[in-house]
Amino acid sequence: MAVCPNGHDSASDDFCDTCGMRIGGSPPPGSPQPGSPATGPSPASGAPPAAWPDPAASAPAAEPCPRCGTARSGQFCEACGYNFAGPRFTPATASAPPPPAPPAYSSSQPGPGSGSYSSAQAAPSAPSAPWREPGPPASPAPPQPSMSSFPYPQATWTAVVGADRAYYERVQAVAGPEGSAVVFPSYYAERRFQLVGNQMRIGRRSVSRGLAPEIDLTGPPADPGISRLHAVLIATPDGNWAVLDPGSANGTLVNGSEIGVGDQIPLHDGDRINLGAWTTITVHRG
Repeated sequence: MAVCPNGHDSASDDFCDTCGMRIGGSPPPGSPQPGSPATGPSPASGAPPAAWPDPAASAPAAEPCPRCGTARSGQFCEACGYNFAGPRFTPATASAPPPPAPPAYSSSQPGPGSGSYSSAQAAPSAPSAPWREPGPPASPAPPQPSMSSFPYPQATWTAVVGADRAYYERVQAVAGPEGSAVVFPSYYAERRFQLVGNQMRIGRRSVSRGLAPEIDLTGPPADPGISRLHAVLIATPDGNWAVLDPGSANGTLVNGSEIGVGDQIPLHDGDRINLGAWTTITVHRG
């Protein structure tokens, strides 16, 4: 006596007498296959079930910079200086389509309501409002200020860039023989930058990277110790400014103390920022 794939005894050896399944053919669709994850390892082969997918393989990739496409490694893009924590610019959404125009009614087409209107007939006018005793004219409401018009209190900050001989000698003392190639400039004219907006990048411009910092220290004279994006001045809600080093090669000092990478250090009137081999930036408020 033959046995069908569903386990029924059948006197016929071609089709099952109980369920009609073809004997010796393929199993019914949807039935678990031997060795599949649903049934476990096949008794004949003893092979283990397929391994679960590796969770690390589906880990999301690093967020790309919306300006230059470089993978994100911190708050600021290492290539163009984009601030990932700042206001984002999203593409404008498509405006909603205008509502369809009401159908035009003609003399042969009935209009809304019980009556019908033709193109030569006017719709009935709305009832007039009841008469009221005239009163004094209403005074216009005073205009309300927009909070977006002044995100930060108005305060004038200025960054003065110069050369610091004492800082240069301090760098030379720890630089070693390779530092002797860096010469202190014989003349350096002070430059002033007014701090505006939400941030001011400090560094050297790069045409290939599309980097144009607001405080450009390209020179001349050029300080070889300054990175393309060396530091960032960030406006704070209280009207002051702070400095942050996104990961420069030679570090940044505030009033003689080196700051940690990614630390946002508040600034005060007269604070000195040293960077590179001899550059100093003094901030003034007011």
